Amino acid sequence: MPAENAQTETDKQVVARLSGLERSALLMLGLGENHAAEVLKYMEPKEVQEIGLAMATLSNITNSQMELVMRDFVDAIGEQTSLGMGSDEYIRNMLTKALGSDKASGVIDRILLGRNSKGLEQLKWMDAKAIAELIRYEHPQIIAIVMSFLDPDQAAGVLAEFHDPRVRNDVIMRIATLEGIQPNALQELDEILERQLEGNTNIKSSALGGVKKAADILNFVDGSIEAEIIEGIQKADEDLAQEIQDNMFVFENLIDLDDRGMQTLLREVSTDQLLLALRGAPDPLKEKIFKNMSSRAAEMLKDDLEAAPPVKVSDVEAAQKEILSIARKLADAGDIMLGGGGGDDFI
Repeated sequence: MPAENAQTETDKQVVARLSGLERSALLMLGLGENHAAEVLKYMEPKEVQEIGLAMATLSNITNSQMELVMRDFVDAIGEQTSLGMGSDEYIRNMLTKALGSDKASGVIDRILLGRNSKGLEQLKWMDAKAIAELIRYEHPQIIAIVMSFLDPDQAAGVLAEFHDPRVRNDVIMRIATLEGIQPNALQELDEILERQLEGNTNIKSSALGGVKKAADILNFVDGSIEAEIIEGIQKADEDLAQEIQDNMFVFENLIDLDDRGMQTLLREVSTDQLLLALRGAPDPLKEKIFKNMSSRAAEMLKDDLEAAPPVKVSDVEAAQKEILSIARKLADAGDIMLGGGGGDDFI
């Protein structure tokens, strides 16, 4: 009996260490081929690739571990009920609890907002060069709408295919100032694309564009192209250029650094800077930073955070910007790779 309890505890520890992606992959394996295929229909191409890779790399999973993951999922769903609320609200609440707000938002939009769209979704399965050729001679506003719909890294690839700096600048400015699009207009664009392409999955139908979208795209383009575009936008609208730059890298994005990059960054940051910047930082980022410090340094920093008196939000933001400035300099020197910062891969 004690051995059995020890084994159960070991399984729980293994499951607790699984990432959300690995749990999802394990759940897919447990659903069986047909049911898993139905779930995958509601995912983005990149999400399908990520979860497929996770499924392929899972190993040494026991039946009891699979059962624990399935039980957790059933418990999460069991706490939800559609009684007394519309089905849309039920789906939104269920997916948010299951996937988290950030991950769920895109899935919710594709399920609830664009049930009948086809053409635009098909673009997400095409390479950047093919998309660029398809929209190259369209009005810049149409190009901006299409690129706002794409994932930032894919949109960055399309942007790089436009070799005229004036076109790139114009498109990014239009994306940054795009606050949305009427569903009827998007449907018309979708129908035009559908006549050229075939596809049958759901898309987002209105919330496109904005400064953050423009910044996300620029995060993925080559550094020289990024600088050229920002310089061009500054000449036309200096405030907009600054707003885009402010959104390109935020402190929370540092969680995307790999361990080696995080250690390189921490060597350049003073303890006082870090202590101030971590006030109000999300727990996952704090844990990532603690993990890449020595045990003694991490414990001292945790103690200092707990004992530190209240500080001004503006002081925290200033410290975070200083660290971001250091990170960008390291990235420009090729010492670290900021999340999706464009350019060549390291080998």
